Amino acid sequence: MAVVQLTRANFKDTIVNNEIVIVDFWAPWCQPCVTFTDVFTAASEQNPDIVFGMVDTDDQPEIAEYFEVEKVPGILIIREQAGIHAQIGEIGAPALDKLIQWARDFNMTEVRQYYAEEDAKIAEQKS
Repeated sequence: MAVVQLTRANFKDTIVNNEIVIVDFWAPWCQPCVTFTDVFTAASEQNPDIVFGMVDTDDQPEIAEYFEVEKVPGILIIREQAGIHAQIGEIGAPALDKLIQWARDFNMTEVRQYYAEEDAKIAEQKS
């Protein structure tokens, strides 16, 4: 799958409609970010069941601010709409491959339980 350029217009739908989304926060003036683009693109081609999205922090500052991204490059792994891993700094292809496998294997039981409890609290407050 091709890398998706994430913007305010498509970010939420991308997260809601895909089980795993890996976000690369980058900026065009950041040489490590530009270099990482090839690694990120190759990973997206090797993992077509995962959405790989890039956020240009210069063009989409609202998204970067929402996720409190203060440095680039940065990676955010979102699974089932929950951020399960964030990392700042350069990584190579082997490290990215390990993160992808970790995200696939991550046990979401506690995360699902937390959200179920939060939903129950909200429902209780409304009644």
